[in-house]
Amino acid sequence: MGLRINDIAPDFTADSTEGTIHFHDWLAGGYAILFSHPKDFTPVCTTEFSAVARLSAEFSKRNTKVMGVSVDAVAEHVKWKSDIEAVAGTAANFPIIDDTSLTVAKAYDMLPAEAYLPDGRTPADTATVRSVFIIGPDKKVRLTMTYPMSVGRNFAEILRALDAVRATDGVPLATPADWQPGQDVIVGLALDDTQAEAKFGKLDIKLPYLRFAKAPK
Repeated sequence: MGLRINDIAPDFTADSTEGTIHFHDWLAGGYAILFSHPKDFTPVCTTEFSAVARLSAEFSKRNTKVMGVSVDAVAEHVKWKSDIEAVAGTAANFPIIDDTSLTVAKAYDMLPAEAYLPDGRTPADTATVRSVFIIGPDKKVRLTMTYPMSVGRNFAEILRALDAVRATDGVPLATPADWQPGQDVIVGLALDDTQAEAKFGKLDIKLPYLRFAKAPK
């Protein structure tokens, strides 16, 4: 069975550019983004890692750690980081783990159990290792996204999705289409109008089942 939203994110131990990491310990009770790549020294992935490096302060504001996964060895990651930092214009201060064993790729259902790294492989051999996972403080998967190799990930959208996850985590709220932080949110149907107003203030009732409230601070 594949990894689903609200499943516990699989734990693992791996070497990384910042030493050995025990994933559940590394989470340390905060949010995390795990984003994966099929190979080092590839053009789209280099731009993505550079985008993450430039967003370091934004992730810190959100109490969110970021970890890159690539199915190459740490020695290759260290060399690649020089290219990433040259493109980013800043340090890439997040770990990139060694997944040459494909342990993480398989645990997170990015590759089938029988997958292996062939000699002389190309990025196409591990093309499906192109996913993003947002993981909550309770170690549960909150959101997943998977991209083809030809489409660079939109990290503005990943930040927006992270904000939406954080805004609705553990409360009877949801975010509407195209929501941005600070905009009104949808009140869940578990509360009737009286309960919803007591908890979230005056409602903007568009339909009996579509009720908006100001986003809690």
